This record gives sequence, structure tokens and C-alpha cells, in this order.
Amino acid sequence: MVDRLKERDPDPFLILIATLLSLRTKDEVTEKAAERLFSLAKTPEGILALTEEEISRAIYPVGFYRHKAATIRAVCRHLRERFDGRVPADMEKLLSLPGVGRKTANLVLAQGFDKPAICVDTHVHRIVNRLGYVSTRRPDETEAALRRHLPRRFWKVINGLLVAFGRTVCLPVSPHCSRCPVVPLCERVGVTRSR
Repeated sequence: MVDRLKERDPDPFLILIATLLSLRTKDEVTEKAAERLFSLAKTPEGILALTEEEISRAIYPVGFYRHKAATIRAVCRHLRERFDGRVPADMEKLLSLPGVGRKTANLVLAQGFDKPAICVDTHVHRIVNRLGYVSTRRPDETEAALRRHLPRRFWKVINGLLVAFGRTVCLPVSPHCSRCPVVPLCERVGVTRSR
């Protein structure tokens, strides 16, 4: 979803807000919610001119929409007060924003600023461990392992590739190993049942 947004408008602010909306929400729902919100405002100042209720109505039915509306306003306040209304192109500064974790920060750095960053979500974490490429327990450990082992030229694209692959072939339960193009290279770590 963020890839499509980047093609239309690579503004780091829009990518940050869309990423916050996308957490625990399907891409189709996120995309429509982002369109509705961005039709009302596309800047931190514009968002701050909206009430929390207006933001909630615009982003509904994303998961936790009321909480996300409050977070979005808080992020915009921080951007205005601490970063002159601009999204920082720095991991530590991004992590200092409310609701922003490593996954979101890495996605903003890669998609919004074209910086080498590895966005590790549940799909990336599961698939690279299942392949046997890394052996980690948590996404932050996976990110660190990938930084050590994955060639830098693949950092920005791995998330987009593996998310699609994880939704269609390498499912969490009963993956489609019979139609997987990388099955000869896969150690199938943790796979007890497949199709």
C-alpha cells in the first residue's frame, strides 16, 4: 500500500501517516482511509486544524481508529514543535515520535527518504526464518541479522517482496510449498503442515 502511495506522492509525511494507519489493518481499508484523510489535510498543520473526531471519521474503519486519530494528532504536534513541521530523516528522531516503532521508522526512511533501511514486519520475520536465512525470535533481531547478511541493495525492497509472497504463498499456517518457487532453497523451519 505504501509503495503505491510513494508512486503517487513520495512525501515522507504522507508515508508516515499512511504507515501509522496501516498497522493491524488491511491494505484496501488503509488506502481508502488515507485517501479520505489526505483529502482533508496533507500537512502536520492541516491535520492539527482537524479535530480528533474529524480524523476518526475520516480514517474509520481502520483498526483502533480512535487511538490512531489521537496518535496522528500527537505526531503532528511533535513534528510542528520539535522538527519545524518536517518528518526527520533520522532513525532515532523518528523513534521519538508517538506510536513510531522500528518497522514504521524503517519504512519511512526507505520509502520517504530513499535511504537504505530494512522494514521487518511479521511476513519478513517469518519468511527469512522459515527459509533458514536467519535464526531469530523477534523482528528487531531479524532486522539486525539482515543488516549483517543481506546485501544493502536489497534492504529497501525486501519488505515489499516478502509481504506479497507471505500473503499469497508462504502463509503463516499451511504454506503453499507445492507452488513455491524457492522451495529447493528453503529449510522449512517450523513448517509442520503445507499444501
